[in-house]
Amino acid sequence: MKLVPNWRVLIRRAWSIRLILIAGLLSGIEAGLSLASPDLLGLPRGLFAGISALVTATAFAARLIAQTGLEGADR
Repeated sequence: MKLVPNWRVLIRRAWSIRLILIAGLLSGIEAGLSLASPDLLGLPRGLFAGISALVTATAFAARLIAQTGLEGADR
């Protein structure tokens, strides 16, 4: 496995990476709330998991769309 040459640019600018990080954060919140108390905030169970799934699907789409400011990042 080899990193793309401009991986630092991708980490900072690619929307797919940002969305994947948000999805991970939402998954962590979901796990933390289920351990603490299911009804801690009065939100429906699975809300953060559902939002995380939506953000992950959006990250998949963002990875396929050409993003400005990332020229040569995938070479």
